[in-house]
Amino acid sequence: MPLPHDAATDRTFQVDLRGLVDLLSHHLYSSPRVYLRELLQNAVDALTARHAVEPHGDFGIRLYADGSVVRVEDDGVGLTEADVHTFLATIGRSSKRAEQVAEQRADFIGQFGIGLLSCFLVADEIHVVSRSARTPDAPAVEWRGRGDGSYTVRTLPASARPRPGTTVTLTPRADAGEWTRPAQVHALARHFGSLLRHPVTFDDGTGGTAVAVNPEPAPWARAHPTPGARSRALAAYGEDVFGFTPLDTIELDLPAVGLKGIACVLPEAVPAGRRHGHRVHVKGMLLSEQAEEILPDWAFFVRCVVDAESLRPTASRESLYEDDTLAAVRDALAERLRDWIARAAASDPELLGRFLQAHHLAVKSLAVHDDEILRMLLPWLPFETTDGHCTLDEFARTHATVLVTSSVEEFRQVAAIASAAGLGVVNGGYTYDRELVHRLPEIRPEATVADLDPATLTAHLDPVDRETELAASAYLAQAREALAVFDCDVALRTFHPASAPALLVDSREARHERTRSRLAREQQGGVWGDILGALRQEAPRAQLILNQLNPLVRTAVTIDEPELARTSAEALYGQAAMLSRRPLRPAESSLINRSFLDLLAHALRKDS
Repeated sequence: MPLPHDAATDRTFQVDLRGLVDLLSHHLYSSPRVYLRELLQNAVDALTARHAVEPHGDFGIRLYADGSVVRVEDDGVGLTEADVHTFLATIGRSSKRAEQVAEQRADFIGQFGIGLLSCFLVADEIHVVSRSARTPDAPAVEWRGRGDGSYTVRTLPASARPRPGTTVTLTPRADAGEWTRPAQVHALARHFGSLLRHPVTFDDGTGGTAVAVNPEPAPWARAHPTPGARSRALAAYGEDVFGFTPLDTIELDLPAVGLKGIACVLPEAVPAGRRHGHRVHVKGMLLSEQAEEILPDWAFFVRCVVDAESLRPTASRESLYEDDTLAAVRDALAERLRDWIARAAASDPELLGRFLQAHHLAVKSLAVHDDEILRMLLPWLPFETTDGHCTLDEFARTHATVLVTSSVEEFRQVAAIASAAGLGVVNGGYTYDRELVHRLPEIRPEATVADLDPATLTAHLDPVDRETELAASAYLAQAREALAVFDCDVALRTFHPASAPALLVDSREARHERTRSRLAREQQGGVWGDILGALRQEAPRAQLILNQLNPLVRTAVTIDEPELARTSAEALYGQAAMLSRRPLRPAESSLINRSFLDLLAHALRKDS
């Protein structure tokens, strides 16, 4: 009989366990190796619950792997038969979610109840034997779960497990040998559990003595005879974990969230913006080796290893959940790094110098947004100047006015001539540099900072006498005509060094303005013509300044053959453009090639 149209029946989802395990393996967990982490985590949480029942008990975790089985045994709180039916037979429910979960959840590492399924990544059957510590004379309970979704539960005599706790046994599949060999199981146990607070041992089944997985606490949790011994122990631990000798180690301690650890200062520079992953443990269990979110972007000069109580893992337990607690931890750790920089600046100039030599870009990034760091470190930061690489403090002592360029190419155009003219110019083309140089008066009120203007430079170039100017006028006219296509004027001056035949004074902004003006001329009429015409200004021209002190220029200005004069002017322009190290336009590249070939042809004709 069909159901009425308005009737409904309650049904339950049919779970394809194999499909769910495949989903976990491809989209939740990064690797099958996490099965051991999940088993260790369940054991640790069971021990945490056992200590709540028996605070002074001596409990631990024992691992066994001989190539045929992997076994994890704990002295934890264990499970009753009702617990097994409730928690192991229901996907997604955790034994930690008891009535008091709101109060207890902070005591456990896991909170999602799907960790046991990770065992199906390496085995087709999970065998669990458990005995509860909460129920006196409780029997042992056996649960066998299979990858096809079926399971069995039976009660065993108490002799099957004399003491409370849980044993999980896996029989690995043939294709899982990479993750279940004895040596690999031992390595994974050390990898994930080296900082666990409960004793963990490993037995490889060869009859030897079981070895400790976590023989001693983390170095920051141990007592050391002297501060120096503590520093050396922390540095040695950082080197062992990260594979480099730290420039220094910064101890991290945030009692509010139960976080302890170290930040290791990298001994070499890293590319700006490249973020290193950090090792984050939660209650001793390794959560992630690539946790970028624990520190702000500017702190790419350190790598951290921390152990925290209150950070919240995501469902995969391989990264951190972005919440208010993590944001507060990130801010607090950033403050610890600032404090370290401040201490180095105040008391260890040698360490500060080595740090800035390697990581000045990171500090510049921080100083732009942090006034305190700016005041402390701006005088120490190195900049590229016409006096070489030096600090702003040194540079400002010898130059009453500090000029700063807006680009690297502009600095390279003018550096040699400005230095010879006694001008103090700083390369402001690198990231953060121009902004920081302009803030120098905040540190040295007597210093004056200004952007370098082409007129400022040309004003320091000496004019030639009137007779020389008149004698060169015909050549200069030919040169201006030849270079008009580049919106370039030509002038004759004297400046040092005499080895420089010409200086091309131009700026990126001027080139953009000329390009916009040219587009406006080409787009006469129509909406684009109106828009570009409204933006049009008197486009500043480039200047090719020829150096009368240079022997080549003195010879060139005497050329009276028009074609040769034009070719020599083009060659001088091309050489000056290349010395500026800015990208050449196609027309400039063509000019350089053509002028070279023309001069070569002229020389060959003359010789013949």
